[in-house]
Amino acid sequence: MMGLAMAEHPTDATFYARVPATLANLGSGFDALGVALDLYLEVRGALASTNQLHYSGQGKVPNTPDNLIHQGYRAAWEALGEAHPPPIAIWAHNPIPLARGMGSSSAALVAGAALADAISGHKLGRDGVFRVTAALEGHPDNVAPAVYGGFVAALADPPLALPLPPPQGLLFVLGVPAYEVPTPEARAALPERVPRADAVFNLARSALWPAALYSGRYEALREAAKDRLHQPYRAHLMPGLEGALESVYAAGALAAFVGGAGPTLAALARPEQVGDIREAMRAYVGEGTTLVLGLGEGLLHGTKDPSLVAGSGPREA
Repeated sequence: MMGLAMAEHPTDATFYARVPATLANLGSGFDALGVALDLYLEVRGALASTNQLHYSGQGKVPNTPDNLIHQGYRAAWEALGEAHPPPIAIWAHNPIPLARGMGSSSAALVAGAALADAISGHKLGRDGVFRVTAALEGHPDNVAPAVYGGFVAALADPPLALPLPPPQGLLFVLGVPAYEVPTPEARAALPERVPRADAVFNLARSALWPAALYSGRYEALREAAKDRLHQPYRAHLMPGLEGALESVYAAGALAAFVGGAGPTLAALARPEQVGDIREAMRAYVGEGTTLVLGLGEGLLHGTKDPSLVAGSGPREA
C-alpha cells in the first residue's frame, strides 16, 4: 500500500545505501567529535510482503525485524508521519566489526533511515536522516560522520553537525581486539559526576582538534586526544590500554585514542609510521586484527548502487 509520504517508484525498484564506519570521541571530544573511515556497510532494499533481513559480513545478526537497520527504517517513516511503513526486504553486507567501537550500530541505523528516505523521494534529506538517527542514538558523534563523512563536530540537541577540514596525507591505524565491549556496559562504567578540573581539561583539548586541523599543526593532535572523562573509567574493560597508548606514541602516532566505547585503539599517523604503529599494537590486539584506513565519505543513498563508487577499504589487515 502506498503511503502518503512515498514517492512513485516501479514495484520492482531497488534502493541502496552505503554508510561508513566511524570513530567517536577522538579522545577529548566525548559525545561531540567523530570521524568517518573508508570502510562501508552496503545495503539494498526492495519493498516486500514482509520485513526481512539477509545479512553477511562481520559477526552474526538474526533475520528479524528488530535489527538496527529496520529500526532506523521505521524511525525515519515515523518522522515522515507514516505510522505503518511499507515492509521491506533488506540485504546487508557489513565489513565493520561489531561492538568494537567502529560505529557498526550507527551505520546500521543510518542505512535504514536512508532507505526510507530514498523510498519517500528524499523527503527527509541528508539532514533529516541525521536528525532521526541522532535522536535514536542519543548522541551524535557516530551518526554525524556516518551521514556527512570526514571529521565532524556535532550536537544532538539541537541537532547540528559541522565539518572539520580533513588532514592531508594521514592514515588511521586501528588495533581491533578479538573481544567485544558492548556500548551499554561501557556507558555504565562512567560516573554520574566528574571533577570540574577534568571537565575543563577535556574542554580545552577538544577545542584543539578543530584548531589543529584548520591550521595544519598536527603536532598538537597528541594533546588534543588526551582525555579524563571516559577512557580512564573504561580502561578496566580493555586490558593493556594504557600501555598500548604509550607504545603507539613511541612508534610515531600523531594522535591515539579509543574508538567510541572501545575496545578498538585508533592512531592517526603519517604513512611512513604505519608499520611501526601496527607492530606497537600487536600485544594489545592479541588474536584480533589491525586495519589501515583513510578518511571515509559520508552517506550515499538512492536508486543507484553506491558500491560503484565505493571507497578503497582496508589497506592492510
